Amino acid sequence: MSDALLLPRADGTVETYHLSGTPIARPASVPRFSRIAYAAAHVVSDPLRDLQPWGNPAIDWDTTLAFRHHLWSLGFKIAEAMDTSQRGMGLDWAGAQELIRRSLAEARTVEGADLACGAGTDHLAPENTRSLDDVIKGYEEQVGFVEKQGGRSIMMASRALARIARSPDDYRKVYGHILSQTKDKVVLHWLGNMFDPQLRGYWGSENFETALETVLSIIEENKAKVEGIKISLLDNACEVALRNRLPDGVLCFTGDDFNYAELIEGDGEKYSHALLGIFDAVAPSASKALAALAEGDVETFRSVIEPTVPLSRKIFETPTQYYKAGVVFLAWLNGHQKHFTMPAGMQSARGVLHYADIFRLADKANVLDRPELAVEHMKAFMTVQGI
Repeated sequence: MSDALLLPRADGTVETYHLSGTPIARPASVPRFSRIAYAAAHVVSDPLRDLQPWGNPAIDWDTTLAFRHHLWSLGFKIAEAMDTSQRGMGLDWAGAQELIRRSLAEARTVEGADLACGAGTDHLAPENTRSLDDVIKGYEEQVGFVEKQGGRSIMMASRALARIARSPDDYRKVYGHILSQTKDKVVLHWLGNMFDPQLRGYWGSENFETALETVLSIIEENKAKVEGIKISLLDNACEVALRNRLPDGVLCFTGDDFNYAELIEGDGEKYSHALLGIFDAVAPSASKALAALAEGDVETFRSVIEPTVPLSRKIFETPTQYYKAGVVFLAWLNGHQKHFTMPAGMQSARGVLHYADIFRLADKANVLDRPELAVEHMKAFMTVQGI
């Protein structure tokens, strides 16, 4: 099969594109990393049962769980039922509960497999959420569910809290109450409004320095219950400012899908661990790079991971919250699922030029694991687009 295919360009013309990348070889055994690395994983829809994709999407559980085995085999922990799984954008709390149940049960069948689960307040209807106590009860329900299933929680940012809170003290009240009750340490979640516009002004201020003081005070007051904090502001200076001021023993997890390579490597004194949606899409490359870093081979780390950054920046370009479409597109190109459909029809959130650019950048980054299959799928996709 020819590796040539037709791809559209931004100027309205079409080019003949030839593959140039080389797939990353799979490790012989599960690698070990010197950084904690969570891959936020997507879910796979079932188009043959998806009668109401915008309201009650059907999930292909076998394929969804098979993808988690793929991530575990490459050395990753999994951040389950997070934004990458379309929480609040196609996957509701009922679906998230089923995903959490199934993933935790599956992890118990795999030696060394680990995951943490998103717990938030996305089940709360805005018209029924009028007080901080309502938000607290919402968090208690979801954290309690995760713990009842034997899991650990990632305390997701709350749209309801962002809507109701009137001051930093409101955030201190809610987080302090929940953290005082958790069974295990949790990971906090600082998600910028570029990922979710409804989180604007989180921690009680749109000013970074003011918000930073608030979140640091919450961590300091509850550090016995905080494993770390994921920060996703797509600004490496903000992450470094947070990282440099965290109490001893509290970890910084980069969620910066623009600057993760340099943040994971660190500055010679401090570095970030990782909790990233892009690891779903570039798992073999990220695994090889992290394994090399653990061996002190910084040159290989850089040479493998840095080519994935332009790809990630394209996938996470504005409107950033639609990045899930690019992640699932690559899963389809690489044969992890048989179709390119998503819960809530999210595949329609990006256009053909975006997907063409993803294909080119994935090839250049050596992220197309099965080149012939990727070309076959891309040709079929372009045919549907009239190319």
